[in-house]
Amino acid sequence: MRVIQVERFGGPEVLVPADAPDPVAGPGQAVVRVAAADVGFVETQIRSGAMGEYFSVVLPYVPGHGVTGEVADVGDGVDRGWVGRRVAAYTGERGGRGGYAERAVVEAAELVPVPDGLELRDAAALLHDGVTALHLLDVVGVQAGEWALVTAAGGGMGLLLVQLAHAAGARVIGAARGGRKLDLVDDQGADVVVDYSEPGWTDRVREATGGAGADVVFDGAGGAIGRAAFEVTARGGRFSAHGAPSGGFAVLDPAEAEKRDITVSGIGDLQLTPEEMRQVLARALAGAAEGRMRPVIGQTFALERAADAHAAIEARDVVGRTLLLP
Repeated sequence: MRVIQVERFGGPEVLVPADAPDPVAGPGQAVVRVAAADVGFVETQIRSGAMGEYFSVVLPYVPGHGVTGEVADVGDGVDRGWVGRRVAAYTGERGGRGGYAERAVVEAAELVPVPDGLELRDAAALLHDGVTALHLLDVVGVQAGEWALVTAAGGGMGLLLVQLAHAAGARVIGAARGGRKLDLVDDQGADVVVDYSEPGWTDRVREATGGAGADVVFDGAGGAIGRAAFEVTARGGRFSAHGAPSGGFAVLDPAEAEKRDITVSGIGDLQLTPEEMRQVLARALAGAAEGRMRPVIGQTFALERAADAHAAIEARDVVGRTLLLP
């Protein structure tokens, strides 16, 4: 079978197509014939070698933390009724291994059925974005009538947050970069869209909220954008610093947060056990099957073009979710 191998840390060019033996399911495992593999920004950071303190990646490795497809075989101790079923699954280990492949071995406990009527590509787009978006709503909350600011709103998770906050009755401000992304954010239900690549974008947030600022901020951008978003968080509001693509997680002044009575949560508040991740994933898949969540797949790449997928993500040249299609 074909896989994507990384033998050294570096730029997208280290993602090299290679041949590997077809995997065999061991006890308690399953082999999934991959229909789609999720590709996220954090995987570009792992590949670059910048996340060694968070992810214990040993070279060489096959990237990929999540896949969807059909179960091709199962090992000893696993119900053979899984064979032929459509599933979503995490490949295990923090940071993931083995998803960029035509077939992936997963622990049978990771198998989550994909509901009838939901495309496997759409299910793949929810493996991480859907889980994180739903969990953010659980942790941070959003109420009808509140102003909710979503940064990095043109990404896969940002678009889901716009949808979910809008469905909850909030007034949503979607912040992204460039007209292509802003048009998509507007289509997903944002009441106001702002371009944070333009000067004075925070002034537009203040104007929209009558000068009070956003009651809740979902910061998926981080860096200077996140810090600017914190400045337009309303007194007594909530701020989630969960994104880092713009230069690390937003660094906020705890004293200022306390002074303005702002509740701040970070990536540490979003950690889930594997069992909890599967439970939230099942919720996300059910929500999508029922039309309550609409994952946006902005671009797909053939498996052997994994390097192009990573390059596009790092260049901020993507909207919605990015998938590899073996």
